[in-house]
Parts: sequence; C-alpha cells; structure tokens
Amino acid sequence: MEKNIMLKFLEQLAASNNREWFNEHKDQYQAARAEFDRIIDRTIEVIGTFDPTVSHLKAKDCVFRIYRDTRFSKDKSPYKNHFGAYISSHGRQALHGGYYIHVQPGRCLIGAGVYWLPTNILTSVRNEIMGNIDEWLKCVENGEFVKNFGYANDSEWTEEHTAPKGFGMQHLKKAPKDFPADYEHVRYLKMKDYCVWQVVADDFYNSADWTKKMVKLLKVAKPMMDFTNSVIDDYE
Repeated sequence: MEKNIMLKFLEQLAASNNREWFNEHKDQYQAARAEFDRIIDRTIEVIGTFDPTVSHLKAKDCVFRIYRDTRFSKDKSPYKNHFGAYISSHGRQALHGGYYIHVQPGRCLIGAGVYWLPTNILTSVRNEIMGNIDEWLKCVENGEFVKNFGYANDSEWTEEHTAPKGFGMQHLKKAPKDFPADYEHVRYLKMKDYCVWQVVADDFYNSADWTKKMVKLLKVAKPMMDFTNSVIDDYE
C-alpha cells in the first residue's frame, strides 16, 4: 500500500532537516499537516463518544508545532521528525491527562495518560495509589490493560527507541523519598509518569476500521488516566 502524504513528507524531512529544504517544500508540509489535522479532528470525534470532556476541542487546540526548541539541545535540527497531538480537555499544555497521537515513520503510536508532573503532584499521585491500591490495581493489572500496554516500567519510550507497548516512560531505581522501599507494589511508586502507549503500523490510518481500533485501545487506558486526573485536577 502506498504511504500517505504525512509519512512521505516526514521521511523526506528526516533526510533534509534544514530551513532551506523546508521552505522549498512548504506546500508538501501544509498538505501533510492538513491530513494530520483531519485525522486529529476525527480522533476527537470518536474519543468524544466515551469521553465527552474533549468534544469541544479542534485539531488546532491539540496539535504541537513542528518547530523544535533547540536552545538547550545538542541536536540543532530545526524541525521535529514527527507529527504529534495531545488531546486533553484542559488544553495541550495542561497537566491534566489526555490522549496522545504520534505519527512518525516506523514509530507511529497511540498513547494516553500524564507525564512531566511536578514533584508535589507526583507525590500526591503516589500517596493516592497507596491509599487506594485495590482500585489502582483494577485499573492497571486487569487482563485487557496488561495485554495492550504491559506492566509498569517493563518497556521504554525514548528519542532513540520505542517499545511496541508500554506503561511508564521513566522510573526511579529506588523508592522515592519518604515512601517504603519494601512496599509490595513499590513499582508504581517508582514511576515518574503515568502514561501508556501502543505502537501501530504506518498504514494504521489507511484502514477502514482505525477509529474502532483506537476507541477500543483508549477505553482500556481511561480508568488509569481518570485515577491520576482525580488527583491532578485538585491542583489545576
């Protein structure tokens, strides 16, 4: 099957990541971005069937800029090599958990949850997990969750490598300060983020039933995300 215009453009951009090339191919970028926006608008629509809190959003509220912030990075490439969108009812820059769509040749994925939480909120989430561990385990150790995302911190998602599925991008080597190291479920206290993902094929959005597959996957992740959002929302 022929690759769609998003993947074609991103492959070419990865090979020629400079402003001169980008400006010469601005029409290709705009066409690829329009296709991604169309997918995100449709994604918002289908997520709204089980999470109406995002139904008011449009692609423009969720899609990240393709321009990289290179001020503090050794990599001075001016553009990202992927399209990304964060669908959160509180906005794409919010701490409130949401749904993440990532399109990149060979590393397309669908995700959900929260990441980059400030220390005080992360501590509160950990305390909530300990205080309601039975409820938490129902969210993250049921058969569907484990089948789709695995167990906490068994996989990784970095700039260099993305595991086929995962639960937690980063974790501490030891229990966090003031938490018991011998706690039975300490793996959940070591987590520095509470997000899940699953890699999908590059032609995922060409399939006739991609919305059905996406809904099924994200509905499995939602109870975990709702648990963490119940804590985070006290701070926003």
